[in-house]
Amino acid sequence: MLTFSAPAVAQPAAPAAEPPETPSIPGVPSRSAFRAGLTAVRPIAGLDTVFIEEMTWMEVRDALRSGTKTVVIGSGGVEANGPYLATGKHNYVLRATTEAIARKLGHTLVAPIIPFVPEGKIDPPSGMMNYSGSISVTEETFQRLVTDIAASMKTHGFEHIILIADSGGNVDGMKAVAKALSARWGGKPTIHYIAEYYDYPGVRKWIESQGIHETAEGIHDEYSIASVMMLVDPMYVRMPQRVAAGKFSINGVSLAPLDTTLAMARRIVDYRATVTVDAYHKLIGETK
Repeated sequence: MLTFSAPAVAQPAAPAAEPPETPSIPGVPSRSAFRAGLTAVRPIAGLDTVFIEEMTWMEVRDALRSGTKTVVIGSGGVEANGPYLATGKHNYVLRATTEAIARKLGHTLVAPIIPFVPEGKIDPPSGMMNYSGSISVTEETFQRLVTDIAASMKTHGFEHIILIADSGGNVDGMKAVAKALSARWGGKPTIHYIAEYYDYPGVRKWIESQGIHETAEGIHDEYSIASVMMLVDPMYVRMPQRVAAGKFSINGVSLAPLDTTLAMARRIVDYRATVTVDAYHKLIGETK
């Protein structure tokens, strides 16, 4: 009699065991702690700030969960200015204006301000790159940077992204990114470049209406810039050095007394924030 043995049935492979956890390194969470941390309850009260870089990741997560769905991305620059202003001029102005915009809009946060923007050719140098301290990137690099920052905000769940530029060389790139991502994302999230924010002629006209009359000195500096920078830190306009040298003025307008200048700077910031918020509300109303 012939006998047959049943063919061997392949058994499912045992799941690969995860490698054992190594002892925790100070400052580096273990694998299990990392996983648990993703859903952990925030152990302390949050900070009252709109700047993402000042927040813990839990504070950002909880802000999103509580209805914060809008984020502002501003681009500034590092460039030569007048003899009294720090090269980060536009970044410091944005520090004041983006906070005001976010608080006016409500349920809005501010992404880290982009300091690296087109400032001219690097080699051979052109534009601002002829002056020491300026930093430039190509238009391609700038647009890729704005694109990746916006995409990061999309990944985290922001539903509305606002782009603003405080320097003329940034405008075309931010417009291009907003247009490209609007088409790619189909409005989810929305992304808009707000042109009305970058309107220094309009700011000058408004300042004139407030009784401040400037006479151009022919340097890369003006009252609306210097006063707002002072609001962030008077050292950024070299206040003590200028006072000592008898040069604490700009375009024929005294920057003293400090309290008076700071009060006007707050009004300038509020004016620019109001113009921007109104333009954004009008824009999204028209695109609904």
